[in-house]
Amino acid sequence: MSSLLKFITCGSVDDGKSTLIGNILYNSKLLYADQEKALLLDSKIGSREGEIDYSLLLDGLMAEREQGITIDVAYRYFNTEKRSFIVADTPGHEEYTRNMAVGASFADLAIIMVDAKQGVLIQTRRHARICSLMGISHFIFAVNKMDLLNYDEKRFREITAEIDELVEELKLQDVVIIPVSATEGDNVTKKSANMSWYAGETVLEHLENVDVLNKVENNNFYLPIQRVCRPNHKFRGFQGQVESGEVKVGQEIFALPSNESATVKSILVGDRYEDSASKGQAVTIQLDREVDVSRGCVLSDSTDIPVVRNVSVTLLWMDDEPLTVGKEYLIKLGTKKIAGILSSVSYKVDVNTGEKVKADSLQKNEIALCQLEFTEKIVADVFLKNSTLGELILIDRVSHATSACGVVETVENAEEEVYFYKDDLKAKGYIFEEFFFNLENAFLKRKESDNKFTVGDEVPVVGESFKYPDNFDILAVEEKLVVKIRDRKVEDIIKLKDYVYKYLPVLDTRGFALRITDQADLDNFLYEYQKGDEENKAALHNKWFRFETYRRIICTDNFWTI
Repeated sequence: MSSLLKFITCGSVDDGKSTLIGNILYNSKLLYADQEKALLLDSKIGSREGEIDYSLLLDGLMAEREQGITIDVAYRYFNTEKRSFIVADTPGHEEYTRNMAVGASFADLAIIMVDAKQGVLIQTRRHARICSLMGISHFIFAVNKMDLLNYDEKRFREITAEIDELVEELKLQDVVIIPVSATEGDNVTKKSANMSWYAGETVLEHLENVDVLNKVENNNFYLPIQRVCRPNHKFRGFQGQVESGEVKVGQEIFALPSNESATVKSILVGDRYEDSASKGQAVTIQLDREVDVSRGCVLSDSTDIPVVRNVSVTLLWMDDEPLTVGKEYLIKLGTKKIAGILSSVSYKVDVNTGEKVKADSLQKNEIALCQLEFTEKIVADVFLKNSTLGELILIDRVSHATSACGVVETVENAEEEVYFYKDDLKAKGYIFEEFFFNLENAFLKRKESDNKFTVGDEVPVVGESFKYPDNFDILAVEEKLVVKIRDRKVEDIIKLKDYVYKYLPVLDTRGFALRITDQADLDNFLYEYQKGDEENKAALHNKWFRFETYRRIICTDNFWTI
């Protein structure tokens, strides 16, 4: 087996995480001669009375060495005859739980250290829960320091029972429990003569043999867009990493969230043209026609991936400042960075008991189920179904610190609401909905409604935040429709190609006034809109659209109660 295994070591302070990995590196002869000599010399002035201190191979920071603990995440790359490895040695102290979460976010497997003298601690439970939250499904519970208990089988069985309860509580999937002594090497790389009662694999054997490639996930093709490549006017390519499935030249794919379809014209893997690309490859995809795609959009062979505005997420709070309901954060999900509001806390989880506790705020290192609302609809999915589209971080807009990390648990109904309709003609919008501005958090919110309008319906031309004339036309440019409002009623809904400008005010479906005064203005606007792209969209709106003509924003202290 030559595959790569990415794993993490975690546990409470001084449980032996660094020592375990150092032992693997040393006894598997994975060190250069100068590294081995440096280790022997450093050990003579260390805390083990001259005996080899394997942890020194991973603890690279001077402050860590002086304290004998790990503070930052230390990464190490090594190979055996059977496999390649990347290991993240993470801090054990509760203060550095967020550092441990960073290491867990990249890993396929977790080694959780359990001190045989102390058994399963609160920090053990916290680390197991975070690893599960981050999508890790393979675990080794290494019951360490068995040498200090004279390799007592009875004590090992007692701790095994405690771990079994934790595994059942967290619904962990692939779990092995191994008794070890990291300092003496028992069951680390070689079977222990001191624990003949244990017949299972050593830690290294399990790392070399575990299959982490059988993770069940959606196999449909999808590619979150990292960058739009436009070296000249003839080439427009969409760049990113294929996160699932396979894509081929000539295949029909969809651009989300716009839902436009196109055919794959070419695929570049590096600087080579290929007929196909699969999961894990970084690619540039060229389509046979122009579609509305920018960074944060997704290319997929399916339209089943949700396009949502509200999600429920399990969050690990990482900020020194407590979570505040109603505060605006920048949310990084996939390749999309978007503003959003943390609208509510459903409950927080007691890491010791697993109990769901009612809460309206969170402190650092606490875990909770929360509701997020984005400023616009984005492509997102449940983490267990599409992991890349279901993992996120919250960024404080002032300090730019990472406030939380988490995964999407549920998504709202992704169907786009119809606002105007007539037979098979349908358009979305929110021209008759109110806008409110939260003074404390400087966040704009639209009060959504279930209103739908068709021919003959009376429309509310006056509201708290808008006042429209009795007669005007609404351009739904994306759907290529026009809604005619006459005497405060929907007179007709027609196709844009059949529309003739009648010198009435023209608005878009959001209530923005369009600076159109004659047919020539209309033709120019439509031409510029259809030829526009992401780079000049703001300039286009500044030229043609006016919010303040018919709309205003109502200030409120708390629009969550509106």
